[in-house]
Amino acid sequence: MPARFLKATDKTGFGKLLFYDWRYDESGNPKPDFVLNRPEAAGAVILLAGNNFGCGSSREHAPWALADYGLRAIISTSFADIFQNNCLKNGILPILVDKPAHQKLFQLVNQNPDAEITINLVARALTMPDGSSLQFPIDSYSQKCLLEGLDDIGYLRQFEDRIAAYEAAHK
Repeated sequence: MPARFLKATDKTGFGKLLFYDWRYDESGNPKPDFVLNRPEAAGAVILLAGNNFGCGSSREHAPWALADYGLRAIISTSFADIFQNNCLKNGILPILVDKPAHQKLFQLVNQNPDAEITINLVARALTMPDGSSLQFPIDSYSQKCLLEGLDDIGYLRQFEDRIAAYEAAHK
């Protein structure tokens, strides 16, 4: 997300700005060689990304753009910490895989751009296009929030009755 677009505070409309300087030429026309501009990328919900994805993206604008574009999961060998947390807080699943699995995924997708990757968040499993699968780490709190579509406030609101009872008992 280019810094010149970081002034807005509303989450909507950022999808068109995602990877802007890579996706568009100086006149604002899509670059046909950029991966998200290719026909086979239309409707993609999983982004297979390079190492240390999100480095330099410590504001929420990058996850807002990813989500607004329609991406729901990102697969990489590593993520910038703040970026990873911002993804989780904005409904995007960052999936960590080891280097061999990462290389295998790129090989499989390069061989067949229409290849499908399946993610089962309940089982914490990723199934590759060749049918092999692997487990990925995610903490239970983040998993629950993603499965139930909750942010931190939504999670806490589940306990309003208990919070009110505690407050009433401890005036």
